[in-house]
Amino acid sequence: MLTLFSIKLPDMKKYFSFLILTFAFLISHAQQPVLVTPQWLNDNLKNPDLVVLYTGFVVKADYEKEHIEGSRFLWPEWLAFNTPEANMVSADAKTATKVLQDLGINKNSKVVICHRGGDVTIASRMFLSMEHYGLKGQVSFLNGGLEAWKRAGFPVTNKASEFKKGNFIATDNGLLVNKDYVQNALQVKSSEIIDARLKRWYDGDPTGNPRDGHITGAKNIPFPDMIDSTNSLKPTEVLEKNFTSVVPDKSKELVVYCFIGQTASVDYLVGRSLGYKMKLYDGSMQEWSRDEKCAMEKTPK
Repeated sequence: MLTLFSIKLPDMKKYFSFLILTFAFLISHAQQPVLVTPQWLNDNLKNPDLVVLYTGFVVKADYEKEHIEGSRFLWPEWLAFNTPEANMVSADAKTATKVLQDLGINKNSKVVICHRGGDVTIASRMFLSMEHYGLKGQVSFLNGGLEAWKRAGFPVTNKASEFKKGNFIATDNGLLVNKDYVQNALQVKSSEIIDARLKRWYDGDPTGNPRDGHITGAKNIPFPDMIDSTNSLKPTEVLEKNFTSVVPDKSKELVVYCFIGQTASVDYLVGRSLGYKMKLYDGSMQEWSRDEKCAMEKTPK
């Protein structure tokens, strides 16, 4: 049997070199946390691979007024835009590649999404977009956003950030799914379909859509239950209870939806932080309620 003491010196050097290279590889490829605190971000802010993206229902002037040093401005409609046909239309991979490269994102970048004020839902959609385009495991969400950063006593600046064009190539990683995927998942029971809207919309109160209620067979995890009064995500134990009380099996894939594919992104973000396999039905009720072939139901009274 081969033991450490039976390895000759030249071979031992190769052995330890292999271990060091393996350890370095694992460190460099370790997934960063889904949710991070202001303290975590401050501790990692000087990492040359770190890219902080300031986003939300904001304009460039908001970013220019104050932002975390080194952060870059991400306008959400560069990656999820509105058209006459639908809202929250995901940019194709070619368009996303240009956007992300122009933001200085590289294949080894570690991205942190930072929102302003109450813009948790659209910032969550940007988190999802980053993962969808191939940065899964390399993107985090600053819990509480810019306000949490300031409350923690960390500084902001109005100084423009300088950075070089990145080399990241975006791809479609299948995290945004269509109605055919949802219909198939319902038939073969491969996923749990999750309605992230308020319970009253799930139950069937009028919404202005052609049909009310929810996708037949869907369960309800309302996204507002994830967010506290400071626009931060609630403690992990609360989030865990919100999810496990509805879907206790974490090996089950969850496909979330809402009205247009924005607010359900909060459930996507939280599910990812809890270890669930998550996807989002991009057309959501805007599409589903308009197709009579797509089954819907209301909660019995």
